[in-house]
Amino acid sequence: MDLKRREFLKSSLAGLSGAAMGANVASASASSLADEAEKKPKNPFSTDPLARVKLFGDVETTRIGMGTGMAGYNHSAQLTRMERDKAVKLIEHCYDLGVRFFDCADLYGTHEIISTTLKDKPRDSYTLSSKLWPHTGGIIGDERPDAVTVVKRFLHELKTDYLDLVQIHCLMKPDWEDDYKQYMEDLEKCKEQGLIRGHGVSCHSFGALQNAVVNPWTDAVHVRLNSTEYRMEGTFEENVAAAQTAQDNGKGVICMKLVGEGTMKELEERRRSVDRVVRAGVIDVYIVGFEENWQVDELIDNIGTTLKNMEAERNSAN
Repeated sequence: MDLKRREFLKSSLAGLSGAAMGANVASASASSLADEAEKKPKNPFSTDPLARVKLFGDVETTRIGMGTGMAGYNHSAQLTRMERDKAVKLIEHCYDLGVRFFDCADLYGTHEIISTTLKDKPRDSYTLSSKLWPHTGGIIGDERPDAVTVVKRFLHELKTDYLDLVQIHCLMKPDWEDDYKQYMEDLEKCKEQGLIRGHGVSCHSFGALQNAVVNPWTDAVHVRLNSTEYRMEGTFEENVAAAQTAQDNGKGVICMKLVGEGTMKELEERRRSVDRVVRAGVIDVYIVGFEENWQVDELIDNIGTTLKNMEAERNSAN
C-alpha cells in the first residue's frame, strides 16, 4: 500500500480505542447525520430468505450461504469427515433449495468435494469463496507460499477459472495489515488479473474487525454475530455498529456464528438469534456450517419468518 493509504489506516485506527470504539466505528464513514439518512440500503427489502443480494462491486449471490468449515482444521472439517454420500447430498440439497454461496477455506479442505459436487452446475449460478491461511500451524506443512501461488492452487482444486472472493483467514490483531501487506498486494494482483473478483478478511477479534470495516483494501468481511455473543468479542451492539460501517463503506458483510457454531441446541434459541441478527439489518449473507439437511430447511424457514414478520410490522405501522 502507498503512503497515503497507510496514513489513512493509521489515522482511522487511532480513534478506535477503549470503550468508545464501538461508537466511533459506527460513524467512521459518515460525514453527517443528514448524509446517513439519505443513504439507500445496498439491497432492497425482500421477504424471500433466498433472495439474490449484492455483496460488493458486481458480485451478487444469495442471502443464505453454506459454510463448509464446521470444526475445520488441518485441511479437514465435518463436511469431509462425514460419510461421502451424505456430504454430497447435503451440498446438493443446499443448491437445489436455492442456496448458492459456498464458503470454503484451505483450513477446511473442502475444495474438492464442493467442486466435484457442483461440476455439472453452471459456474455463474453459484458463488465460490475461499480463504488462505497465513498463520503457523493449522494446516499441514509449515510453508506459506505467496498468495498468487495459493490462489492458483485454489483454482485448480475448485476446477474454476476464477473465485468470487478470497480472504485472509482468522485475523486477530487490530493492525493486521502490517503483517499481511504482501498477501494484500498479491491478492490485489489476482484481482487485476481476473483470478478473483474480490478480496477481504475473516475476523476473529473485534480489533481486527474495526480495522477491516474502514480499510480501503477490504471488499468483504466475515463478522461474528449471534444473540448470545458466543465466540464474539465486543457486545452485539458494537459488532452491529462495525458491520454498519462496513455497509456504509460499500463492503460485503458475511455473518458467521449465527447459531453459535452448534451450541444453540433448542429451536427457540436458534430462532431468537436469527431474528435478532436479521432485524439488525447489517448483513448481506448468512452462512451456517450445515451438517444435516433439516438444518438448511430450518434456517431458510427462520430467516423467512423474521422477514415476513418485519414486513407485517411495517404494513401495520403504515
